[in-house]
Amino acid sequence: MDKRIPINRLGKFFSEKDFNLEISMGQEWLLGDMNYTCVLYRIDRNKIKTDDVYGETVQDGIIFLPPIEFNAYVGIAAPTNSLLGSTKVDQVEPGNITISVYLKTLKDLDIEINYGDYVGYYDNENFVRYYTVVNDGRVNSDIKHTYKGYKPFYRTIIAAPVGPNEFKAL
Repeated sequence: MDKRIPINRLGKFFSEKDFNLEISMGQEWLLGDMNYTCVLYRIDRNKIKTDDVYGETVQDGIIFLPPIEFNAYVGIAAPTNSLLGSTKVDQVEPGNITISVYLKTLKDLDIEINYGDYVGYYDNENFVRYYTVVNDGRVNSDIKHTYKGYKPFYRTIIAAPVGPNEFKAL
């Protein structure tokens, strides 16, 4: 017996058909006009190699699934200038990346973005910057992530830049 309850609180003015039309128009704009492409490097959590004593991941113990390209809206925060310790050394760090991806895109590609996964984004034609996911955006039932309160339609993933020694593409 099907226990799903259709969301019809806006049924007089907004339906599933309208929702799907809005998503398809948004995806057309994102893919056709914006064309931001990211590469997802998912960690194969079933094959991580850990040490026997503390259960920590050993060097080169993280195994990745094949990378997957996906389209999303990308925003990169401005670099920050911070002081390191008492030596007062200025260091400019790249800003975090905010990735807004349609739930339909994730479903169509059959992917899930999780905390700790890596994302590659081309800063220019010759350079890819890598980030690690620090907020996987799973909580998306707020008004911002729903279409006029109807239901969620995208996730916002936040990822922090990684150093050149932390992650190298496969």
